[in-house]
Amino acid sequence: MSATSALPATPGAAAAPAASGGACTSGPGAGSAVPAMPGSVRTPGAAAVSATSGRAHTPRSGPGAAPRAVDPVRTPGAAAVSATSGRARTPRPGPGTAPRAVDPARALDAAAPATSAHPRTSPPGGRSVAPAAPATPRPMYTDFDRCVRAVRSRDARFDGWFFTAVLTTRIYCRPSCPAVPPKDRNMSFYPSAAAAQQAGFRACKRCRPDASPGSPQWNERADLVARAMRLIGDGTVDREGVPGLAARLGYSTRQIERQLRAELGAGPLALARAQRARTARLLIETSDLPMADAAFAAGFSSIRAFNETVREVFALTPTELRARAAHGRAPAAPGVLTLRLPFRAPLCPDNLFGHLAATAVPGVEEWRDGAYRRTLRLPYGHGAVALAPRPDHIACRLALTDQRDLAGAISRCRSLLDLDADPEAVDELLGTDERLAPLVAEAPGRRVPRTVDPAEFAVRAVLGQQVSTAAARTLAARLVTAHGQPVRDPLGGTLTHLFPTAEELSGLDPAALAMPAGRRATVVRLVRALATGELDLGVGSDRAEARARLAELPGMGPWTTGIIAMRALGDPDAFVPTDLGVRRAAAARGLPSTPGALTRHATAWRPWRSYAVQYLWAADDHAVNHMPAH
Repeated sequence: MSATSALPATPGAAAAPAASGGACTSGPGAGSAVPAMPGSVRTPGAAAVSATSGRAHTPRSGPGAAPRAVDPVRTPGAAAVSATSGRARTPRPGPGTAPRAVDPARALDAAAPATSAHPRTSPPGGRSVAPAAPATPRPMYTDFDRCVRAVRSRDARFDGWFFTAVLTTRIYCRPSCPAVPPKDRNMSFYPSAAAAQQAGFRACKRCRPDASPGSPQWNERADLVARAMRLIGDGTVDREGVPGLAARLGYSTRQIERQLRAELGAGPLALARAQRARTARLLIETSDLPMADAAFAAGFSSIRAFNETVREVFALTPTELRARAAHGRAPAAPGVLTLRLPFRAPLCPDNLFGHLAATAVPGVEEWRDGAYRRTLRLPYGHGAVALAPRPDHIACRLALTDQRDLAGAISRCRSLLDLDADPEAVDELLGTDERLAPLVAEAPGRRVPRTVDPAEFAVRAVLGQQVSTAAARTLAARLVTAHGQPVRDPLGGTLTHLFPTAEELSGLDPAALAMPAGRRATVVRLVRALATGELDLGVGSDRAEARARLAELPGMGPWTTGIIAMRALGDPDAFVPTDLGVRRAAAARGLPSTPGALTRHATAWRPWRSYAVQYLWAADDHAVNHMPAH
C-alpha cells in the first residue's frame, strides 16, 4: 500500500506518465507475497553476485533468514561475475541469514495473490505466534524474464508490483519508466521502494517510482503482512513506533520484522522511512511550508535526518527539489495541497462517485463543481478533501489543520476510491461468467466505493437498514447536527461538521432516533462496542474477527455485516446475496435469485465477489449508478 502514492499537480514538475489509462465513460455505474531482502532470481547452476559489493554468494538457509541483493548476470554452469569488482566468494550455509528478495508483483501470466487470512495461534503463555505464510503464486519480481518483458513493454499495469534497479546508474524505476531500458544484465528487481533504497539505489527523477500506485496485495490480503502494510500506510509507525505497530497487530516486534523482511525485503522502520521520503517530497513540491516545518510534518525527528534522506533517495537537496517543481506551478490557495492520485487502468468513475454523491450526508459530504468533497477526522487534527475524476488520475485538493496528517489523509483517500485495485485481474475472472460478461464489457474497471472512516460507515450502515437512501441521509444528518464537531470549510463549500466518533455518540438518547426500537438498540450496542474497543474496524483489524464480532451484535444481519465488510473493512470477497438489488439483477440475467443458490454460483467469482456486486448493482437504474451532474 503506497500511502503517499500521489503526484504533485504541478505542470512544471518532472512528472512520470500516469500509471493508468483513460477513465471509463461508457455505461452507467454500479450502486450503493514473498521472501526478504531485495535481489533478483538466480539461474540454476550459477552463483549469485551481490549488487552492492560485487561478491558472489549463494543463499544461506535457516529460519528467519533475510536475502541479499544479487546481480542478475548469470551464466549457466559458471560462477557469477560481479558487475563492479568481479570478486566472488563461496557460499556459506548457516542459520540466521536473510532469504532472497521476492516481489509481491503479479507475473504477466500468473494468477492473482491469495486472499485468505492466516489463522493466529497462541501457545501456552499467551503470546501470539505468527503463522507460516500460505502457498501463493510465484511473486513476479522473482521471475527475471517476466520482469524484463514488463519493463521493455513499459507496461504501466505493473507499476507498484515491483521496482527495477539499474546496476550501472544506481537508480530504481517503475516498470513504465519512459527512459531507454537498460541492458538485461544491468537490471535487478525489488519488491518495494524501501528495499531498493536499502540496497543503495535512488529514485529515478524521470518516472518518479515513489509515486506509483500501491500494490493491490495489501488491500486484497488479510494476513499479518497486509495488515501491517495498511497500518504503516496510515502512519502508525511514525506516531507509535514499531512497538505500537506490534501492539495493534498482536504479535511481537521480532515476528513482524521477520515477516515484513521475508515479503518486502525491508523492515517496518525502512518502510516507514520510504513513506516519510514520499511525504516530504509532496510537501516540498506542493506547499510553501518552511523546510523545517515540512521535515517535522513528514514525520522526521530532525532536520538532519530530513536532509540526508531526501538527498539519498532523490539525489537532490530539498531546496533543489522545490526549485525544480516551482517552474510553471499553478498558484494554490494558502494551506491547500494539490495532488494527483494515480490508479491502474481502467477505472470507471460512474458507480464510484455516483454512490458517494447519492449517499452524501449533508454537512459532512457534498458534490460540488465536479468533485466529491468531505471532511476528514485525522490523528493530529482534521481536514477537508475534494476528489475529482480525470482520464489518467484523480485530482485531489487537501486542506489539513496539521500537515503531519498528509500521509494518512492520502492513504484514506486512496482506500475510499479503491485506487490500488487491480481491475484487469478482477475483470478477467468475472468476465469468464457468461452472465456477468456483458456487464463487465460494458463498463470495465468498476471499483468498490469504500470509506475514510470504518466506524462512521458501520453506524451509517445500521441507520440505512430497510430505508431509502434519502431517509438514511436524513437520519445521519440529524446525528451529525446533534453530536458532530463543527468545523470551517477551508475549500469554500458547505461542509460544516465532522461525523461524530463512537465516543461522542456514547451518550446518544435512543429515543431521539426516528426508527424502530430494535434498530435503535442495534445502534446503541454498535456504538458501545466501538467505543470500548470490543469491536475493531480499523485499517489493521483482523477481518475475520471483526465480522465475527459484528455478527454477535443483535440486529446485525448478514446484509449489514456483508456491507460493512465490503466497504469498511475493504474485503474484496464480501458478498450480499440477500440484497434486493443483487437478487433482482441476478434474476434478470438468468442467474440464481435465491440467496443460497446465488451464493453457490458466486463461488466461481472468488476472490472478487465484492466487485461482482458492483456489476450487478450497475444493472439497476438508480442515482448511485450515474455520475452526478455538475
